[in-house]
Amino acid sequence: MKPKAVIYDIGNVLIEWQPERYYDSQIGADRRRTLFAAVDLHAMNERIDAGGLFRDTVYDTAAQHPEWAREIRWWYDRWIKLAAPRIEQSITLLRRLRAKGTPVFALTNFGDDAFAYAQTQYEFLNEFDRLYVSGRMQVTKPAPEIYVMVEEDCGLPPASLLFTDDRAENIAAAAMRGWQTHHFTGPKAWARRLITAGLLTEEEATP
Repeated sequence: MKPKAVIYDIGNVLIEWQPERYYDSQIGADRRRTLFAAVDLHAMNERIDAGGLFRDTVYDTAAQHPEWAREIRWWYDRWIKLAAPRIEQSITLLRRLRAKGTPVFALTNFGDDAFAYAQTQYEFLNEFDRLYVSGRMQVTKPAPEIYVMVEEDCGLPPASLLFTDDRAENIAAAAMRGWQTHHFTGPKAWARRLITAGLLTEEEATP
């Protein structure tokens, strides 16, 4: 079936999300490894994705670890430097899909207020036809409920949805619902998948 809508993850699909890289640039890889071993910053971020307030969650964690407080607060204070750079070819493909009339949705593990801030920094985050943000939905991928919520809201059959995500477990959960899927490893392979799906021509998929 030719997809009737394309669903994008955001982190590492449209925006690079490699917090360790930023911390390495600021405090060095050895000290960063010590920090990440002492404080589970990714678990902190998962609480934000599940609905926790962005600033409060980060600052509360910093208060619990005073020896790392300054560095932990960077997760909020310097977030835009952690969530960078843009993946331009993926953004171009998104826009070309929409220009052809293909609905494009976002399904992302992202804090509610963090996403609202990201929309002020990345204009393309305002270009989706539908937004499914875990912090607003109070459930994160790969929980089956989030995929059901998308289906019920958009009203499209699962088999008509084409979803790309960089995390294999999120792709597997969507496939279990009957969605068409693509494990994102880079924009070139994604462009090829869109051509194969009949959504873009070779010319349209070329940067």
